[in-house]
Amino acid sequence: MRRVIVLVAVMAVAALSLMAAAFQAPPQQGAKVAKIHKVKDNLYLLEGGGGNTALFITEKGVVVVDTKLAGWGQAILDKIKTVTDKPVSMIINTHTHGDHTGSNDFFGTNVEAVVQENTKSNMEKMDPFKGDNAKFLPGKTFKDKMSLLTGKDTIDLYYFGRGHTNGDAFVVFPALEAMHAGDMFAGKGIPFIDTRNGGSGADFHQTLAKAVSGIPKVETVITGHSPPMTWSDFKEFAAFQKDFFDWAKAEQQAGKTVDAAAASYQVPEKYPGYTIRREGRGNVKGALQAIYDDLKK
Repeated sequence: MRRVIVLVAVMAVAALSLMAAAFQAPPQQGAKVAKIHKVKDNLYLLEGGGGNTALFITEKGVVVVDTKLAGWGQAILDKIKTVTDKPVSMIINTHTHGDHTGSNDFFGTNVEAVVQENTKSNMEKMDPFKGDNAKFLPGKTFKDKMSLLTGKDTIDLYYFGRGHTNGDAFVVFPALEAMHAGDMFAGKGIPFIDTRNGGSGADFHQTLAKAVSGIPKVETVITGHSPPMTWSDFKEFAAFQKDFFDWAKAEQQAGKTVDAAAASYQVPEKYPGYTIRREGRGNVKGALQAIYDDLKK
């Protein structure tokens, strides 16, 4: 009898251990888990699931800048809960692409969404915002500049012209001297210029130059798809794009085809750490084609 009792006890402990292990098991393969990094007090970066998401904790709630791909809303919310119990109070999208707007709907219609006016027009053409889902379109837009909230929670939105798309917003947190640049500064390399959504090869570097001269007192820049960088990095990126444009214009004037020019391009030595792609989004040929097409106009 004692053996039976001991055996039952052992089996019970084993069962409890299995149950505990099940609750503590790591996420299943394919689960959406964002990585969170503190950028500054009350400002966090979430990576994974598309574009970089910024979380700005204000007095009344959390402002989410860019919502990643569709289906990543819960992953964003899970990470928010690790740093604050405040609700999501506002969404700002830096531009129209699905890896930056994909989970807007998760946060419902009671959370105010803000974008540059051209971005709203672009979003209206996207399937995820058509029909009944049009209710998830941003309700507030701006043209050139808008300030949201007040005091230490102030957020300044800037638009300086066409670049990655025709509605790229620079989101600035003045009290923190920080900015989310979206895909106007995705990382150190050749940009993806989305001409179907109004992007411009000829204007890209000019828009960056206007941002450099028009945005005051920023020291930390959250990029679209890379780790945070400095304002000096942002200025260098603007100079890199100007040099790339000048080189592309000279190649076109010399009669070089897009293919020939793309094959010969190398990153200048004065830009260490910059990489180029020969294929995929943000490849040299695609950027050159956008510049060539604009120059022909």
